[in-house]
Amino acid sequence: MKIAITSNIALPVAKYGGAERVIWGLSRELSFLGHSVYLIAPPGTTCDFAQVIEFNPVNDISNIIPKSIDLIHFFSKIPKDLQIPHIYTAEGNGIYGHKFSRQTVFVSRNQALRHCGDCVVHNGLTPSKVNLSLERNGFHFLGKAAWRRKNVKGAIRCARQAKSGKIDILGGTRLNFNMGFRFTFDLNARFHGMVDDSMKYKIMETSKGLVFPVCWNEPFGLAIIESLFSGCPVFGTPYGSLPELVPPEVGFLSASSDELAEAMKDSQQWKPQVCRDYAVENFNTKKMALKYVEIYERVLDGEVLNK
Repeated sequence: MKIAITSNIALPVAKYGGAERVIWGLSRELSFLGHSVYLIAPPGTTCDFAQVIEFNPVNDISNIIPKSIDLIHFFSKIPKDLQIPHIYTAEGNGIYGHKFSRQTVFVSRNQALRHCGDCVVHNGLTPSKVNLSLERNGFHFLGKAAWRRKNVKGAIRCARQAKSGKIDILGGTRLNFNMGFRFTFDLNARFHGMVDDSMKYKIMETSKGLVFPVCWNEPFGLAIIESLFSGCPVFGTPYGSLPELVPPEVGFLSASSDELAEAMKDSQQWKPQVCRDYAVENFNTKKMALKYVEIYERVLDGEVLNK
């Protein structure tokens, strides 16, 4: 197949990247499977496994879509009256009153259910190479710490209650003005800001677990699978996708900070190899790409994905 995939951000991303890292992994895997891939992305995008078509997201994408493609996979806004076969992946939650395209793919069953959808493909990433035999001390938080819904303060509080030593905050700074004034005065937390993969995995392979007490319905949560790749169990709240992604053998979920802290005290009961094996088997790019290929074929056969 000839498949075009869109991105609102130039690829590849060096540090933070949620949907962008999924797009990159999916495009590469589709190329490995023998498909012709076109990346429609902003200037600055470079790629050796797909043809890059530069695109400014403020312009009408309809004018630059190659006429020879079979299907276009949107991770950006779908233009009106598009006649080309297409799908859209919803990496986030819709705002109240928003209606999704019937050709939407959701990234968790919980997200699909909340938006009255049927079609689901879990996100996948390329498993990191980590050393699972290193000594583990403290915990970590991974995500956009400036977003209150991610609840970094709750993560720090749980780590303090668990008397676990330092908690490393990946994805935020102690003082932040980007989304309103944020200052976290807690010497138990080490803030690392936005980190690249090398620093991220260096910290996670010596962490006793991800603390992820989100205060909203998480659509998916790439931080979860990245941490599991590193052998880290997940200690989080039972909202959104978390019950779907985190079975008891790889983590503990509770809406109580006291219960989370107690579980964290006994983090050694979750084995790093079990956590990694579970994530590698279920959330790799090849598995994701093969599911998308099935969906592409259904759409090309004229099927509507969501009733």
